[in-house]
Amino acid sequence: MTVVQARRQQRWDLRSPADWQEQAACRHENPELFFPISSSGPAEDQTAHAKSICAQCPVREICLQVALGYAEDEGIWGGMTAQERRELLRERAHHASFRA
Repeated sequence: MTVVQARRQQRWDLRSPADWQEQAACRHENPELFFPISSSGPAEDQTAHAKSICAQCPVREICLQVALGYAEDEGIWGGMTAQERRELLRERAHHASFRA
């Protein structure tokens, strides 16, 4: 698959959420695993477990882009916590300001 084909496929997948979700490594997992109630204690193990599933996922990048696009402020999406996604967005905005 060429880079152009991959980009087209990714755009198609984003428009058809059910299609990429059917390919997700987490599709048969308990959704609560991906929504820890805190960021410390037992939730740290829960977060690590969820991220380990994401690390094996063939649609992890699409999942992350969807979460960023919809500004998901809870849960683990694309292998990143809400805090990590906020930091990523801040970093992107910072770098974009230098390009402008």
